[in-house]
Amino acid sequence: MTRHRRLRELDLLRFLAAAAVVLYHFTGFGGAGPWPEHAREVFPALGAVTRYGYLGVDLFFVISGFVILMSAWGRSPGEFGVSRLVRLMPAYWASVLLGVVVYAVFRKGHGVPGLVVPNLTMLQGGLGVQNVDAVYWTLWVEMHFYVLAAVLAWIGITYRSCLVFMAVWLFGGVFADEAGSRFLQIMLVPTWSPYFIAGMALFLIHRFGPTLLLWGYVAVSYLLALHWGGWRADGAFKGSAHLPVAAAVTGIFVVMILVATGRLRWVRWRGLTVLGALTYPLYLVHSQLALPLLDALYPGVNRWVALAAVIAASLALAYAVHRLVERPGAAWMRAKLMASLEPMRTGGPGPAADAPAGDVPAPRAPEAEPELATR
Repeated sequence: MTRHRRLRELDLLRFLAAAAVVLYHFTGFGGAGPWPEHAREVFPALGAVTRYGYLGVDLFFVISGFVILMSAWGRSPGEFGVSRLVRLMPAYWASVLLGVVVYAVFRKGHGVPGLVVPNLTMLQGGLGVQNVDAVYWTLWVEMHFYVLAAVLAWIGITYRSCLVFMAVWLFGGVFADEAGSRFLQIMLVPTWSPYFIAGMALFLIHRFGPTLLLWGYVAVSYLLALHWGGWRADGAFKGSAHLPVAAAVTGIFVVMILVATGRLRWVRWRGLTVLGALTYPLYLVHSQLALPLLDALYPGVNRWVALAAVIAASLALAYAVHRLVERPGAAWMRAKLMASLEPMRTGGPGPAADAPAGDVPAPRAPEAEPELATR
């Protein structure tokens, strides 16, 4: 498989996206959260800005489109599926179990057995079951993209197939919304697909160079993202002003264009690799950790001290999950899952010697993850 130069600029952007979401939940959220009052009321001045931190998810999705296409290139659907399971599940399971502990010990959150069991599958979004942690909704959106990417890997990932795939997905999503087709809206997630499609187009620009057609994909995806960003500002994130949302979406596309065209290659600090590794576990654990921690600290201590403490604790727990769960868990899962794929290559379980000579391909060593992993 082709190895890629580590794009540390994406490590930085992923961490900034996660930080935006963390600050949104801790200082800009307008609903019930870890503080006795709404977070936006605890930090009114800061909350006027961080209330838009939810748009860090939009950046996550563009980066995902970029990196997932990089990860899937040259892989079979099975290998791609293994890479996603290995990347996602160990930290996710740790997060779900954290929810169990928070509920069992402090009676906070949603880590009750009836929710935990389906949540462990990561399929609860399709089952109509509540998330143990509200942030899991983004993983279900990502899951839709992974299934579509696996289909693309099954077809065969080439420059041409990517162009066709992106066009079908883009227009299919618009047609699904026009027709009001619930099934196609679920399958094609048209309210989020422009970000993934833009990320894919930007990766093709990064790998093969810019063309008018690829810039066209980026431009149309950007316009659709503006449309859906305004739609969310009027709905799920009601009260958000359209101008700041449009400015943030524009900034997301501009910075990703700079990445794709190599304008941010100067970002080379090795410490960004660590920040990139912390992004996913930080995203998963910060909300649940804050529930008992802020309950114990605030209002006994100053709000800024409490905020600094919960952010520091979230980073520390994220690092612990990365080192103690993600890394060993990924190594174990990769070996086991790649071994599980071997019968597909040999024609079925059992000794390879049972098959006629020449019918069994030589075993392949498990391929390492690309240097840049995503959420």
